[in-house]
Amino acid sequence: MAASALDVDEVLARRRLRRKLAFWRVLALLVVLVGGPAAFAWWSDGALLPRSSPHVARVTIGGIIRNERERLELLESIGRSGARAVILSIDSPGGTVVGSAALYDGLRRLAEKKPIVAVVDGMAASGAYIAALGADHIIAPRNALVGSIGVIFQFPNFAELMKTVGISYEEIKSSPLKAAPNMFDPPTEDARAAVRSLVADSYDWFKGLVSERRLITGDKLAEASDGRVFTGHQALPLRLVDEIGDERTARDWLARERDVSKDLPVRDWHTGRAGDEFGWLHGLSIRIMSLIGLDDLARLVIGAAGEAATQARLDGLLALWHPRGG
Repeated sequence: MAASALDVDEVLARRRLRRKLAFWRVLALLVVLVGGPAAFAWWSDGALLPRSSPHVARVTIGGIIRNERERLELLESIGRSGARAVILSIDSPGGTVVGSAALYDGLRRLAEKKPIVAVVDGMAASGAYIAALGADHIIAPRNALVGSIGVIFQFPNFAELMKTVGISYEEIKSSPLKAAPNMFDPPTEDARAAVRSLVADSYDWFKGLVSERRLITGDKLAEASDGRVFTGHQALPLRLVDEIGDERTARDWLARERDVSKDLPVRDWHTGRAGDEFGWLHGLSIRIMSLIGLDDLARLVIGAAGEAATQARLDGLLALWHPRGG
């Protein structure tokens, strides 16, 4: 009897052990099935192609350009990757002068390692054109908008409104040009002159960069840099762009001039911030929603989130196209 009871207890113990082992095996399998793809997505930014594989990197410049460390780090990562070339896809009205200049510098550093071709995907105006100047070759569709070479400093002034509603504003400052101009007082001539000198200095730098990178001087430089935007067709004789075309034209140029095979796949590179480069989440969401036929909706939602994030305060001088500004 005692032996039989012992055998039963041993059988029950072994069954419990088998159930526990089965549970942990199933759990481990779930971790591999769920965690593996997630880890891969994190490591590869949501792309199916690893960074180390030979490919053509595509970087999107969209929305308002600011001084963003994440984007510069992204360019450095591409320089260390298996990318054979870079396609810079631009659709932006510009942004701050400081941010645009930093992006240009980052692109020129990358261009020392990989050939870069810029493709205007709608608009490359003001600061976005500064970014395009960082590429080795610029391509634009016939009716894309290019140029707006200039700098702007804008500030609101509520002096007359405050006078109407009977509100006064007092300040004590160390010198007349401290914090001038401001929104509460009519700007003095000295304040206007100080701002004009800032704008003129940055504008001269912008024109000099265009002259250096596009080999434009004299009357042609004056015409190209009078603040207007041009269609791709108009920009071509001004030498603001090199070719009329699209990304296929870019691949042709890379193959012809830089011996980059057209058979190489294209890999989208993204930063981890909200906006046109919504990181690996952006890539995964686009792919998932594409499978169910909702890719346009995914881009719309993510694009709206990015615009909300990038329309935050823009301090300092702007290289930004304002179509309503006249």
